[in-house]
Amino acid sequence: MPRKSARQLWADKLKGKSTDASQLKRLPTIGSPFKGSVMGIDPSLRGTGLAVVEILGPNRRTLLHSRTVLIKPSVSMFNCLGQINESVSDILNMYSIDAVAVEQTIYVQNFQTAQVMGAARGAAIAAAAVMGKPIYEYAPLRIKQAVVGVGRASKEQVAKTVMGLMGISDALDHDQSDAAAVALCHAFTSFEE
Repeated sequence: MPRKSARQLWADKLKGKSTDASQLKRLPTIGSPFKGSVMGIDPSLRGTGLAVVEILGPNRRTLLHSRTVLIKPSVSMFNCLGQINESVSDILNMYSIDAVAVEQTIYVQNFQTAQVMGAARGAAIAAAAVMGKPIYEYAPLRIKQAVVGVGRASKEQVAKTVMGLMGISDALDHDQSDAAAVALCHAFTSFEE
């Protein structure tokens, strides 16, 4: 049997695949896989994706809730931030959330765009912070790698993979599937001590 990397061994272990015991000895002991509910956030000023994913075991995942906070262009930036904050707070009050996972801001060349994106992230993160929820950030490449297995996966590949992992047949919009992917990334890469 060819020797697998630690990353491949962990991926197999998380998927519930059996692995040669001699290879498992090479894995560092870092705790047990995450179990609980994660709120994933894909922040954007006009279309923030929100998703709540419950993880009960390696192959037991449920999408409890997803929505996109769609805001019309006529709404001021400040009111958009208020709506994002309120939507995140509503979901945190609706579900027992163990962790909040947020997509990090991607690199943008336009300073004003970066500022607006940062404000949208801040509005979402502030709602979780006020409620005392642990918050984790993940880079887009890491999210795609953890969920799809390819860091440069398209939005369509992410959406299709999320649907398969969650066992759902109804298509999610890209903002919702991205938010679910952020939550799954946390569940797949975070371990309890």
